[in-house]
Amino acid sequence: MSTASDPSADADIAPRPVSSPIPGPISHGPRQLTLVLGGARSGKSHYAEQIATDHATITGGPVTYIATALADDDVADEEMQLRIALHRARRPPDWQVVEEPVHLADALYAHARREGCIVVDCITLWLNNLLFLDNKPYPEHGLITPPPAFTEETDALLAALPTLPGHVVLVSNEIGLGVVPMGSVSRFYVDELGRLNQKLAALADRVRLLVAGLPVAVKGPDPAW
Repeated sequence: MSTASDPSADADIAPRPVSSPIPGPISHGPRQLTLVLGGARSGKSHYAEQIATDHATITGGPVTYIATALADDDVADEEMQLRIALHRARRPPDWQVVEEPVHLADALYAHARREGCIVVDCITLWLNNLLFLDNKPYPEHGLITPPPAFTEETDALLAALPTLPGHVVLVSNEIGLGVVPMGSVSRFYVDELGRLNQKLAALADRVRLLVAGLPVAVKGPDPAW
């Protein structure tokens, strides 16, 4: 899989893929949306998982973990496999794990529950998957035109999030804090992820920025279960 940066540090791959279900009726109930941001190895995935653990402990509701990494069975990646193993080892065994690298809004519609909590890890890899869908090539210089799914799926996510019951926790990277990357597609990716993070933050009830494992409150109070 091509990548515009190195967002795989907080990725996971789950054993059960999800097709693109037709969104069914969702009971209207209390909704919470938390956006967890941070750099690579900042502790954001662990923090998001702790939110889900606390939610399950206090409410007794189910937890669904949506992994957005795009599995490639033809490529041996020992480093990725190790990271997957570490993620799996620290997740409670009763969490439902769903793999959905493209149709994220559909997966959220299918699994959101009034009493439940969903962790999406991560938006960074998901956006990368959309950009390089079907191994789409890009020029080194010039304007970048992503596949139609890039806009369609991001618009679908932004439309879905305000309607979902339960607690949704999104994990995403802050990757635009360093030098401007070389290559037009890398710059496009950094810009688009930054814009998407802004839109997600505007929808979120709370935003936390992880710095060296410590959460910094950017927006909103802690959850009131």
